[in-house]
Amino acid sequence: MSETESLLRTTTLAATSAIYPSLAGKRILVTGGGTGIGEGLVEAFVRQGARVAFIDIADAPSRALAARLAIDSVDAPCFEHCDLTDVAALRATIARIEENLGGIDVLINNAANDDRHAIADVTPEYWDERIAVNLRHLFFAAQAVIPSMKRAGGGVILNFGSISWHLALADLVLYQTAKAGIEGLTRSLARDLGRDNIRVNTIVPGNVKTPRQMKWYTPEGEAEIVAAQCLEARIEPADVAALVLFLASDDARMCTGHEYFVDAGWR
Repeated sequence: MSETESLLRTTTLAATSAIYPSLAGKRILVTGGGTGIGEGLVEAFVRQGARVAFIDIADAPSRALAARLAIDSVDAPCFEHCDLTDVAALRATIARIEENLGGIDVLINNAANDDRHAIADVTPEYWDERIAVNLRHLFFAAQAVIPSMKRAGGGVILNFGSISWHLALADLVLYQTAKAGIEGLTRSLARDLGRDNIRVNTIVPGNVKTPRQMKWYTPEGEAEIVAAQCLEARIEPADVAALVLFLASDDARMCTGHEYFVDAGWR
């Protein structure tokens, strides 16, 4: 699929996607919302009429996204710079967002980093840093928003996993360890928070066509991925956002404690 065809498909998806009345006015927090899948999520929730805040360390693209979406929306998304590996800063940032929005109804734990690494090169320091980047902050972000969700009578936490560990891809051992752990975290939180009407699920994307992912793959590599899928098309951020919107909405009121794949049947 060419870049022009990809852009046309994304635009068409956005124009024809479902509208969920239950998401209008909801207070949404997206981590890693400045680029890639996160950018698509922020844009999708803004189109639903939600009140969106997002955090990232990529300042320039995040500010550009907020400015772009402010032109066409009543409630412009709010961007906050935050290094998610700094738990104190994460807690303080979430507290400010909650104060501005009056609480958080939906937390999307999207932020991650899939840098490649060899087993022999992993040090204890790199292990700790990778776990902090890809797993630890999901728990502490959830911990921070749970009180306001309980006060509101419920909420939604959506954690982003990865197809990578299900396929055992090469040179990603720490990333895949963290992503496998996220599915356990999801099930535990869903059990502990279910009686408070807080739903927790994992989104498992396949290989999504983002600028970051494109740097890892040659055209031949892309073709190999598509050949391994059941569906012959590249997954776009809008495809992932469509699943996230459903699970965040009241239409998914009985969905919790599970993994939901959007991977085009990659095997």
